[in-house]
Amino acid sequence: MNFDVLIVGGGVSGMQCALVLGSAKDKEFAKNKKTGIIMHQRASHLQDALFNNVLGIAPKTLGKDILQEGKEQLTNLYSEIEQIEKEKVISIHDDVKGFKVKTNKSSYTAKIIVVALNYAKPFTIKGLEDFIEPHKRANPTKDRIQLKNNQYLIKKDLYCCGTIAGCRSQFAIAAGSGASVATDILTLWNNNTPTKVHDKAK
Repeated sequence: MNFDVLIVGGGVSGMQCALVLGSAKDKEFAKNKKTGIIMHQRASHLQDALFNNVLGIAPKTLGKDILQEGKEQLTNLYSEIEQIEKEKVISIHDDVKGFKVKTNKSSYTAKIIVVALNYAKPFTIKGLEDFIEPHKRANPTKDRIQLKNNQYLIKKDLYCCGTIAGCRSQFAIAAGSGASVATDILTLWNNNTPTKVHDKAK
C-alpha cells in the first residue's frame, strides 16, 4: 500500500500530526494526498499518565482515555486517514518511491515518513540505527535516546516528533512537535509556501 505520508506511532505527537494533516483535506494542495498512521500504542507513556496541567484537558483525565478518544477523533473528523492497528514497525529503508516500511504483518511504501515513537530503549527499527544518539533533554540517569534531527527533519522526507525528536516528556510539547511537523509537510505540499490550518467559528 502506498502513502504520501506514513506516521509511525499512535501517541500524542503522532495523532496530533495526523489531525493537522487531516484538517487540510479540503485545501487544493492537500487533496488526493493519502495519509496513514500506524497506531502502535502499547508502549506509549500515555498509558499510565494522569493529566492536571494541560490547557484544554479536564483535570484528572487519564492518558489511556486520551489515546482512545484521539483515535475516535481521527475517525470521526478525518476518516480519510488510514489507521493501521495491531502492527509494529520492524524496518524503514530508502526506496525508489521514497521509503519502504516493513511491519510484523505487512509492508508499505511512503513518500514521507514521520517517526513518532517514545524515547525509551530498546529502539528496534532497522534502518535508523545510524541516527540514534543520547537524548539531550532527558535526565541522563534514565538513559533515553533520540534520533538526530534538525528541527524535526532527520533527512529529506524523513521526520521525527515527540520525545524521539529530543523533546521533553510533556504532553503539550509532544503535541506541539507533531503539529509543527504536520505544518512543515503542508508547507512542502504547498510549493514551500509557509502553511498552517486554522478552523474558525462561523
